[in-house]
Amino acid sequence: MTSAINPNNIDGAYPVAGQDNDSQGFRDNFTNTSTNFQYAAAEITDLQNKVVLKAALTGTVLNNDMGGSILSNAQLQNMSETKVAIGTVSGSQTINYTAAPYYTLTTSGSVTLVFTNLPAAGVVGRWRVQLTIASTAHTVTLPAQVTVGTSNIQGLSSSIITFNQTGTYEYEFETSDGGSTISIFSLNRNADPVYLPSSEDLANLGAASLLVTNSYFSTAAGETATLAAGAEGQVKVFAMYATSGNMVITVSNAGWKASGTGTITFNARGSACTLMYINSKWFCTGNNGAIFA
Repeated sequence: MTSAINPNNIDGAYPVAGQDNDSQGFRDNFTNTSTNFQYAAAEITDLQNKVVLKAALTGTVLNNDMGGSILSNAQLQNMSETKVAIGTVSGSQTINYTAAPYYTLTTSGSVTLVFTNLPAAGVVGRWRVQLTIASTAHTVTLPAQVTVGTSNIQGLSSSIITFNQTGTYEYEFETSDGGSTISIFSLNRNADPVYLPSSEDLANLGAASLLVTNSYFSTAAGETATLAAGAEGQVKVFAMYATSGNMVITVSNAGWKASGTGTITFNARGSACTLMYINSKWFCTGNNGAIFA
C-alpha cells in the first residue's frame, strides 16, 4: 500500500526565530502533525493485523494465520510440519485437518477414522496417518468418501482395512472437492502379502499361515488343514512331498465355489497348486494333480 503520511505538509522552518510569526502557521503545523500521527497509527495497526511475524509483538499472541492467501514464488528451506500423536486408542478417532497434516496412533482395538475440517472444493488438501497395528485382530475403518485408489490398498474391502501382521503402516489421503471424494495412497508395504521366499511345514489339523507363501507337507495317514481368507493379490502355494494318505485343505472364500468354503485334496507325491486371492476369493492359478471340490 502507499502510505498516507505526508511529511511535506509540515513546515520544519516555522516558526522563524527573531520575528513575529503568524499563529496560523502554528495551527497548520499542529493539525498536519496530528493528522500524520493518525495515519501512522492506522497503518501500523493494519500492519500488526496482517503481516507475518517471526515472533509475537509485545503484549500479543503470535498468529500467522494466512487466511487462505496465496503464497507464491517462495523458496522453502528447513521446513517442518505439525504432528499430532493421538496415542494408544480404539474406536472412533477424529483426524482434524486444521490441527495438523500428520497424525500417529497405536491400536488397542479396532479403529474408525473420521476426517473433519477439510479444505473447501477447488483446492487440494493432503494429510497423512501413521498407524501402529498392535494385533492382527484390529481393523481400521475408513470414511465412506475414501473411494479413489482403494484397489491398491492391501487388505482393504468395503472401507475396512485388515492386516496380516502387526507393524507400522502409513497412508496419505487427498481431496480436491471438499472431502466428497478422498483418495488413499499406501506409503509403505511392510506387510506385503506375497512373501515369496517364505515357507512352512504344514501339520495335520493346522491352519495354513497367511504370513508365508509356501506350505509343504507329508502325511502319515489321512490329514486335514485349513486356509483362511487372504489379502488382495496374495499368493499361496501348497505342495505334497511325501504321502501315506490324503491331505485335504478346507479353503475359506473358495473361488471355484459359488460361495463359502471349498476343498483341495492332495493324494500323490509332487501334487501341488498355486492360489491367488482375487476380489475377496482364492482362485487357482496353477495346478499339478490337486483335486478341487
